[in-house]
Amino acid sequence: MGSDVTNSTATNGAAAAAAPPTRPKLHGRAFYESIGSPKYIVAPMVDQSEFAWRMLSRSFLPEPQRTSMLAYSPMFHARLFAETEKYRNTHFQPTRIPPSEIPGATATEGVPWLDGNPAIDRPLFVQFCANEPQHLLAAAKLAAPYCDAVDLNLGCPQGIAKRGHYGAFLQEDQELIYNLIHTLHEDLSIPVTAKIRVLETKEATLKYAQNVLRAGASILTVHGRRREQKGHYTGLADWQYIRYLRENLPPETVIFANGNILEHGGLEKCLAATGADGVMSAEGNLSNPGLFAPPPPVGQEGREYWRDKDGRRGGWRVDAVFRRYLDILHKYVLDEEPPQRRPLFMPGDDSAWLQEQPKATTTAVGGEQQQQNGDEPPRKKLDKSHLQSPNFVAIQAHLFHLLRHFVSKHHDVRDALAKSKLGDIGTYEKVLGMVERKVAEGLLEYRRTDGKSVEEMAPAPLTAEEEAEIDDTESSARTVRECWRPWWVVQPIIRPLPKEALAKGAVQPKKKGKGAAMDSPFPASTPAPTTTNGQATGKAATTPVPNGEDASPAAAVPAAVSTLPLEQTTTYEENKLVSG
Repeated sequence: MGSDVTNSTATNGAAAAAAPPTRPKLHGRAFYESIGSPKYIVAPMVDQSEFAWRMLSRSFLPEPQRTSMLAYSPMFHARLFAETEKYRNTHFQPTRIPPSEIPGATATEGVPWLDGNPAIDRPLFVQFCANEPQHLLAAAKLAAPYCDAVDLNLGCPQGIAKRGHYGAFLQEDQELIYNLIHTLHEDLSIPVTAKIRVLETKEATLKYAQNVLRAGASILTVHGRRREQKGHYTGLADWQYIRYLRENLPPETVIFANGNILEHGGLEKCLAATGADGVMSAEGNLSNPGLFAPPPPVGQEGREYWRDKDGRRGGWRVDAVFRRYLDILHKYVLDEEPPQRRPLFMPGDDSAWLQEQPKATTTAVGGEQQQQNGDEPPRKKLDKSHLQSPNFVAIQAHLFHLLRHFVSKHHDVRDALAKSKLGDIGTYEKVLGMVERKVAEGLLEYRRTDGKSVEEMAPAPLTAEEEAEIDDTESSARTVRECWRPWWVVQPIIRPLPKEALAKGAVQPKKKGKGAAMDSPFPASTPAPTTTNGQATGKAATTPVPNGEDASPAAAVPAAVSTLPLEQTTTYEENKLVSG
């Protein structure tokens, strides 16, 4: 459950940690090796890869291995970060007392607290979006004392990035990209890295990558999707593009692969298929922050990991992950000991508590008294400054992602979570209590029915004929079955592929241009992806969807319909974006 690091309160508001010793600036593979050559990377996710989530993701690894996982901050806006202290303080909290409030303090002084804390939150890369080199440099210099590298976002595909002229919408301006990266390479005390999306052809993508590296990027992260692949048109990332870069760039180039990671087993398959040094996960990590940790051996699951009676399917229990997350918030963000909790329930334990009505106590949230579920004493009154923390802003979205499959069955939990307010830790404790009860009841029912309660919920197996006919680049049917788990286990959200979205009515043929070819995120000259999660030979998996739309086997799409241009009829809010 995270390192037992005590975040002591500053004395008289002026205690300062000694500035870290100056290290020589390394580049490329030498830099990568200096931070431990991490293979697994938590992606930069807008408002979602904040400190508490990074801590949760690392917590599933044995403590000595936690520094071997690299994590990125959420994407920050470089100009706002550089010019607006309030923006910095509400998005990035490396010290308990901002250096600007300590007379005579330098940028490296202040009591280490959350973001980039050398004891618990390294290695860390801080990511910015930018379109002006000096704004980027100014922001990067403010972040540099608290991270290991600064990353430039060149992958955000959303309309807000188009309007602001950043992210993937810089890819037509290779000179600007060069200047942004080269400015940091020349004038920043720590390395610069970059995250890109692939272009229409492998050759064009190679030239793009060469420009980024020539500018001075120490590490290149490649998302194997094109800019147009978003929303219902997301489709599959093409690992072959990343393999092409691996084979055509200098061997010392450090490459991270991004895209199509749904479960732990996909990590090594991605590395083998792409030849990348590391593999990054965004939405897969949001659905399962334990994604990077190997499953415990059969018979050594403990209370947090569930495995079926045949030992075939397993995963981290949602109540266990939920508990870890809240305990991290209590300990590190709120500076208080987590509540005393009963051991996670397992069949065979005393279940009398399930018959009791939860006791309601009060807890102060944002200066107001709130009802709290459980037997613990009332919580202390929170300073309202906690409510500005990015760690509070992210809670509700994280829990909806974690509990996506759970709340599709338990609507009362969904409704309670939907009513929660910013910083409402009391309500989140109450929701946790509801989740723990329902998981306990589900486990008891599983044992009572000798597993039949789960078998009845599982998708029907594919027939031999269906197996032979499925094209995994167009159907998520196989992936849905491979990833399915009972509702009390964290699991990926499967996004329908474009043709499935058409069959389900999520997109519709446009009235004009009926003779035109169907819109596609792939140009006519580009073959469909042949390298995907869990398969290196064309059998593809789908990626999770932020708004939690489930996939079902694709219905047959008439040939006449499949040649029509498509019109999107449902939308994904831009603030649902998790990674470029």
